[in-house]
Amino acid sequence: MDLQLAGRRALVTGSTSGLGEAIARLLAAEGAQVVVHGRSAARARAVADSITGGGGSASIALGDLATDEGADQAAQDALAGGPVDILVNNAGAYEHLDWSAARPDIWLDTYNVNVVSGVRMIQRLVPAMRERDYGRVVTIGGGLGLQPFGNHPHYNASLAARHNLAVSLARDLAGTGVTSNVVSPGAILVPAVQDFLTKLAPDRGWGGTWEEIEHNSVREIVPNDRVRYGRPDEIAAAVAYLCSTYADYVSGATIRVDGGTVRGAF
Repeated sequence: MDLQLAGRRALVTGSTSGLGEAIARLLAAEGAQVVVHGRSAARARAVADSITGGGGSASIALGDLATDEGADQAAQDALAGGPVDILVNNAGAYEHLDWSAARPDIWLDTYNVNVVSGVRMIQRLVPAMRERDYGRVVTIGGGLGLQPFGNHPHYNASLAARHNLAVSLARDLAGTGVTSNVVSPGAILVPAVQDFLTKLAPDRGWGGTWEEIEHNSVREIVPNDRVRYGRPDEIAAAVAYLCSTYADYVSGATIRVDGGTVRGAF
């Protein structure tokens, strides 16, 4: 299927590794001119060079989105090659902290990094999309925003805010050619997650092979209908759909890609 992304320019924040990198690579494979964003020039350049080496189109944008100055720089870099048609707000971070360790200053920092950073990029790029009457904004959320764990409460709350702001933006964009939607991943297998689970496996009795570890750890930590972790490409595919012309009638929606971890009929 041709997603009709050829010639569109897409900025994917936090795309030097993990989900962001997978999203950038798939959008480039679909013909989009991708802007790889990060705080490290070397890491961003490595991903961009890999994309261009494979026949895609990629440039880089640098800046710490937790600051106004960093967001200004990232937007300036992204716009240097032309208008940005697609903004994927993927950048974010979290720490494994419980209620006693997640102090108020950590809550504030998490909210800034995970929520206000996306607001900064929306305010810098979406007005021009509105003027051109075309654009796509995709926010990466997460099931913990709806069904939070008892631990890392600061992160759970920031995910809920990401979902909320994306729907609010969709309402604000009503009647324009710009859409705002959410992709909500479940637990996704990236190298750091696999390493973490492999180290835990002996104490938890999850087995010795990765197949055993994945099956048993999923059942204990994040039960889902597929009994496995998601893969970055599966998240990227949902993002690519929302960026395409086929999703023109999708507004303020959440696409859950979590194997059925969030359990609800609606």
